[in-house]
Amino acid sequence: MIVIHATFPIDPDERERALELAADLVAETTDEPGAIDYHAAIDIEDETVLRFIERYENAEAFEAHVDSAHFQSFAEQLPELLAGEPEVLRLEVSDAIELEL
Repeated sequence: MIVIHATFPIDPDERERALELAADLVAETTDEPGAIDYHAAIDIEDETVLRFIERYENAEAFEAHVDSAHFQSFAEQLPELLAGEPEVLRLEVSDAIELEL
């Protein structure tokens, strides 16, 4: 499984636009083959930080997402939205266990 955790500092003046684009990206991505989970969230400590948490069945599914028209459209617009450097982590997970709380 591939897990992506992406953090984007958003320009406060571009926040609403960023949220709209993120919502569109989430809606399109959840229907992709091999996408297990795809979520976007605003950080509760800083409402100008947008985070994506993504899970894919395998590297091929992730690469297909990166090559998709909806991701490419988001990526093209992203530089206009940013207020700093993004951080994107890719994790390859061989085992995952759901914890009971």
